[in-house]
Amino acid sequence: MRILLADDHDMVRETISAYLKSVGGAEVVSTIDLNDALQQIEENGPFDLVLLDYNMPGMFGLEGLVRALKCNGGTGVAILSGSAPPHTAQEALDAGAVGYLPKTMGAKSLLNAIRFMSAGEIYVPVTLMREEAAAPEHPMAQMLSPRETEVLSGLCRGQSNKEIARDLELQEVTIKLHVRTLCRKLDAKNRTQAALAAKEAGLF
Repeated sequence: MRILLADDHDMVRETISAYLKSVGGAEVVSTIDLNDALQQIEENGPFDLVLLDYNMPGMFGLEGLVRALKCNGGTGVAILSGSAPPHTAQEALDAGAVGYLPKTMGAKSLLNAIRFMSAGEIYVPVTLMREEAAAPEHPMAQMLSPRETEVLSGLCRGQSNKEIARDLELQEVTIKLHVRTLCRKLDAKNRTQAALAAKEAGLF
């Protein structure tokens, strides 16, 4: 297995890398941020599996996943996270990820999951999917329509109105109206404050 592991936490990166090499017999290349990871893929890829820390520099949510997928030939990229909300797992799969690995996983389970994904399969812990199914809707999400939540997600990723409109297949003027409504509902003066409010509330 040729694995690219990108994580800005030294201990996590070094521990996982050492285990995959010694016990899993994998060839592991490790990096500390998305830009380094993309450069490694371009120079030494494609890899059998690319593991991306959800919160490391350059990721901007799942935007980094999409960029890495494109760079790695459209497949073989998974998210590694210690703090992302349960719904992120499904969003990652919807965006093309082959899996989602919580950092709380045991070493043996992690290795088995990585072998599984390297073979072309999709992996998400059953416990995580159950947690998502049982989780009550976020109070802030209850204030918003599904479309407003989608627009707010784009704001949190730093997207422009034009980019959000393209992703949601809507007119840019429609996005502007949604942003205006979001600012009113969240008592925010502008789109930046709206995004900050959502992040601070833990919605994204």
